[in-house]
Amino acid sequence: MPGTRAFTAGNLLARLPAGMFSVSAVVMIASAYDSYALAGAVTATGLAATAFVAPWIARLVDRYGQARIAVPAALCAVLGSLALVLCVRYDAPAWTLFAAYAATATTPNIGGMSRARWAHLLADDPKALHTANSFEQSADELSFMLGPVLAAFLCGTFFPEAGTLTGVVLLVSGVLLFTAQRSTEPPPRPATTSGSPLRAPGMAPLLVICLAMGAVFGSMEVVTLAFADATGHAAWAGAVLGLQAAGSFAAGLAFGALRLTGPPERRYPWCIAAMTALLTLPLLAASLTGSLALVAVALLIAGMATAPTMITGMTLVQRRAPADRLNEAMTLAVTGLLAGIACGAATGGWVAEHLSPTAGYGLPATAAAVALLLALRPGSRAGA
Repeated sequence: MPGTRAFTAGNLLARLPAGMFSVSAVVMIASAYDSYALAGAVTATGLAATAFVAPWIARLVDRYGQARIAVPAALCAVLGSLALVLCVRYDAPAWTLFAAYAATATTPNIGGMSRARWAHLLADDPKALHTANSFEQSADELSFMLGPVLAAFLCGTFFPEAGTLTGVVLLVSGVLLFTAQRSTEPPPRPATTSGSPLRAPGMAPLLVICLAMGAVFGSMEVVTLAFADATGHAAWAGAVLGLQAAGSFAAGLAFGALRLTGPPERRYPWCIAAMTALLTLPLLAASLTGSLALVAVALLIAGMATAPTMITGMTLVQRRAPADRLNEAMTLAVTGLLAGIACGAATGGWVAEHLSPTAGYGLPATAAAVALLLALRPGSRAGA
């Protein structure tokens, strides 16, 4: 469609740092302060701050337009990232790390804005919108496939702050390119008539499930970094995390090519059930073999259930959200994920340091099982 390639290029460029910043921060802080617990807590603080700030930024985007809000919001987040680099570089007190990383909370939800553009352009074509949503989820996975690899390479090859600095350049460049494409931008809604998306039927249960799903991703990331370090292969941590995203990326493209029948409300619990079952594989590989290579293979397989689950979940969010507050609703879903990632990262860092990285692999499977129980509750199927 005219204009979609241009905004997709900016979208992909701005998305890549999403897979870089967290890993870069963990490597940077752990190397300087010798504590994965501190690194996990700092990244958790930033994600928790994002959980509070992101919906407000999204509401402004809905009201005033993507271009007017996303650029200044991204620049504010960049200042927080640069402050974190300076604090780590000059061995500042630990509390300054929390303050600096919390300032990155204004990072705009580029994925949500891109999905909002597709929903605007394909409002009358549900099948095409399913394909577009699947592509967007695969784009998310691509950023988390390449981002950790690039971050680990930069931090390990050059200096610990290199990953964060590169992410800053990519974020600013991508946001500027994305927002410059005005022809595909949804029109702003200065006067909304709908209430909060939180009050939409069936929305609240979806957001709680997103919280549990985020705990899967947050704990998996920190635990894998710690496991790779414990086995003497810290430099390969990014590649191992990238394999999990690679499995999800491939599954997302395949899922987008399907012509599905039946409501997504029925598919959602099955997707989460598959994800729960496959997440036991990394735990078994780590417990029985202690081999990072086998854990990597297990993560590749486990990742194949991620994209179909997330695509179905975002489809439900789009269906249940008020039309004039779509970006806010999708950002609330991402906010739930980020809050869960924050909890998972902090818990995963504590377990990895005080128990063992191997024991930490039990956290993602447990969080997925909680998400499944929530999805099976009758209230979660509201709107079916």
